[in-house]
Amino acid sequence: MSSQKLQGKVAFITGSARNMGAAFALALAKQGASVVIHHRGNSQKEAEDVAKNVEQCGGKTLIVTGELGNVQAIRDIFAKIKQTLGRVDIVINNAGEVLKKPFTEISEEDYDRVFAINAKAPFFVMQEALKVLEDNGRIVNLGTSLLGVTTGSYAGSKAPLEDFSRAAAQEAGSRGITVNVVAPGPIDTPFFHGQETKESVAFFTGAVPMKRLGQVNDVVPVVEFLCLPESQWVTAQTIFINGGLIAR
Repeated sequence: MSSQKLQGKVAFITGSARNMGAAFALALAKQGASVVIHHRGNSQKEAEDVAKNVEQCGGKTLIVTGELGNVQAIRDIFAKIKQTLGRVDIVINNAGEVLKKPFTEISEEDYDRVFAINAKAPFFVMQEALKVLEDNGRIVNLGTSLLGVTTGSYAGSKAPLEDFSRAAAQEAGSRGITVNVVAPGPIDTPFFHGQETKESVAFFTGAVPMKRLGQVNDVVPVVEFLCLPESQWVTAQTIFINGGLIAR
């Protein structure tokens, strides 16, 4: 009897060609899941590498592309998943956009771009997911611990995920579907470092009692657990994974 707890399940992970999304894909594949790998259209080689790793675990893969700020693109992706793999059991809203600018310098275009990927996209991904998820399905949304430390467009655009998730959890609970938010602190990835300075990295490192940035493997086990059958009594929650990050 297989010890893989997600055998026969299909997981769709947005932004999963690199960084944490790729790690989530591999973790679920090791549990037996087939994985839908998404990128925006500029990471095909990375997506193919992730697909090879998933397939080595025995799971099927599907690579999809699309700008998730476009609702029709989201609907088309779900239709392709259903047509190709026949079902959807797990959705992880991982794709995100970082913007670090002074409040007075954020343009309307900046605002629209960040909110499109960090708030609008997860909302409509959840909406489509709730239409097609199998009973006892799982939705995990990647928020941020920076809500309690910084302000501005990035933290503000992630804040709605907690309310969206609680609402979706209430509506889907009778079908055994759970919806949760995982809120990492600063994680040592290219995504984090892309708009940080030496000074800001030092600030975040010093704000963590362990005096280090988080690693991808600090986050993966929690996300994996929320996708497993054992997490059936955990829903409508925000789980902070930040090493005790505090503002100074």
